[in-house]
Amino acid sequence: MQAFLKGASIQSTKPQKDKAAGPSGEKKNKPVPWVEKYRPKCVDEVAFQEEVVAVLKKSLEGADLPNLLFYGPPGTGKTSTILAAARELYGPELYRQRVLELNASDERGIQVIREKVKNFAQLTVAGTRTDGKPCPPFKIIILDEADSMTNAAQAALRRTMEKESRTTRFCLICNYVSRIIEPLTSRCSKFRFKPLDDQIQEERLVEICEKENLKYTKEAIAALVKVSEGDLRKAITFLQSTARLNGEKDITESIVIEIAGVVPTKMLNNLLQICYSSTFDKLEIAVKNMIDEGYAATQIISQLHDMIIEESLSDRQKSAITEKMAEVDKCLADGADEYLQMMSLCSVIMQQASQSN
Repeated sequence: MQAFLKGASIQSTKPQKDKAAGPSGEKKNKPVPWVEKYRPKCVDEVAFQEEVVAVLKKSLEGADLPNLLFYGPPGTGKTSTILAAARELYGPELYRQRVLELNASDERGIQVIREKVKNFAQLTVAGTRTDGKPCPPFKIIILDEADSMTNAAQAALRRTMEKESRTTRFCLICNYVSRIIEPLTSRCSKFRFKPLDDQIQEERLVEICEKENLKYTKEAIAALVKVSEGDLRKAITFLQSTARLNGEKDITESIVIEIAGVVPTKMLNNLLQICYSSTFDKLEIAVKNMIDEGYAATQIISQLHDMIIEESLSDRQKSAITEKMAEVDKCLADGADEYLQMMSLCSVIMQQASQSN
């Protein structure tokens, strides 16, 4: 009786799924973030990382693939590169069976490494795809954000890496290679992903603008590149935000700066001028206004640092100010009050500027 009821319930749900697909039977295209939409689909589309691309191309041609360790700043294409390579190696059908991707958001303690990763690594696979093309007889395990794994979990990975080398290749991805234990780094081919060149970023952003039919100015693209600091993911996200906010209008530099939360240069110049030639009372008002405007103190310090380096102060004065910036940055990271820390920094700038007069 239960089997009959189960069968009836399965039959009754089928027509509902068909209805959801719509009268034409076509599924609507879901809106996808541009970061995912324009993620490289093949190794050739990966920008600016020539060494990694060259090694992966050789492996795609039939040579064996070593265990890999990708490290570098965020948004430089580490995850995109290995995912593109895996898709090319296995094709869309075998990809899900042959690739295990674990991110920092997944449980990756010592127990998971001992069970889930080990069990997946022990499975053997064939050397042909469903479409008849040859593919390597190994699987790929991608451990994204590997620097956030505990030392015990990393240590548990060592033996599996060696033992299952016939059937599995590992790709560790991290921002800080110093946080990966030495025994793991020695078992992998290390590749450093460089921050993307400004010109490469500009080309990719212009390409996206043209595909999305956006109106833009050269200054806006340059501003996107500047505020993203070599992080293409951040640049594309800012571009999508400005496009959504702006509608049909041109994307301009001022809108990009507003979206990115960058402090306007005019406001910072004004703050420095008050530090150089005004009273403490005026400085107090200026700092309070900046904090009340909602600008992050860490962002103010980051931009002030670049400006102070270019100022016509002596090396001794610059070193005193930048040393204070380091202290303030540490205090802010520990949760100190933004207003008090900014006042502390600006008073040091005022003190150093008065010595040159």
